[in-house]
Amino acid sequence: MTKQNYFDQFASEYDTWFLKNMNLLTSEVRLVAHFLKDAGKILSVGCGSGLFETILKKDFNIIIENGIEPSVGMAEIARKRGLNVVNNTAEDADMGINEYDTILYNGTPSHISNLETSLIKAHKALKHGGKVILIDVPKESSFGIMYNLAKLANTWDNELLQGVFPPSPYPIEFVKLAHWRTTDEIVELLKKTGFSDFQFAQTLTNHPIYSNIEAETPIEGYTKGDYVAVCATKK
Repeated sequence: MTKQNYFDQFASEYDTWFLKNMNLLTSEVRLVAHFLKDAGKILSVGCGSGLFETILKKDFNIIIENGIEPSVGMAEIARKRGLNVVNNTAEDADMGINEYDTILYNGTPSHISNLETSLIKAHKALKHGGKVILIDVPKESSFGIMYNLAKLANTWDNELLQGVFPPSPYPIEFVKLAHWRTTDEIVELLKKTGFSDFQFAQTLTNHPIYSNIEAETPIEGYTKGDYVAVCATKK
């Protein structure tokens, strides 16, 4: 089964998981909003169901009208929430030329097989001085290590994971599809595709099992958080 088919099949579970983990969701939305102040025209690459975009509009007055999403099921939900969604992959979609002020990859880098190809397109699609924002679970983080262990075990029901993962863990179907990269790998890919002037912010600084206890405010840097934003500029 392809990634797109998995996300089609489990589209409703994506939102359900986030809504069961409201403090975690709030922490992540706050991180996404952190670099989107005065962001101009925004493209959301891998917008999923449009859940984050809807919350950003409601709670932060951040308007994201355009998205790219390979899953037909996810794209349909996002359209119902008011997004203009192109049903295509991040590698194959036409992003245009000098079209956007900001291009957002929220939680999607780990699901993009050829991230370099997509970033080359993003660089072309950004206006001079535009920003690209990549946000994801770093491979080196507690969540990253935990997810890779669950992926290796092919289940959350493994004795090595008992007492480690949150009460409502990320669906194993999605975990098995992801390929997490380290923060250093993300930075090197951005440099290779022409971006510079890096900024970092992070959230989810508690251990995974405690990640939903409280909503966090983003802090600068990337060495403590399990959800990290890397912002870079097209010169």
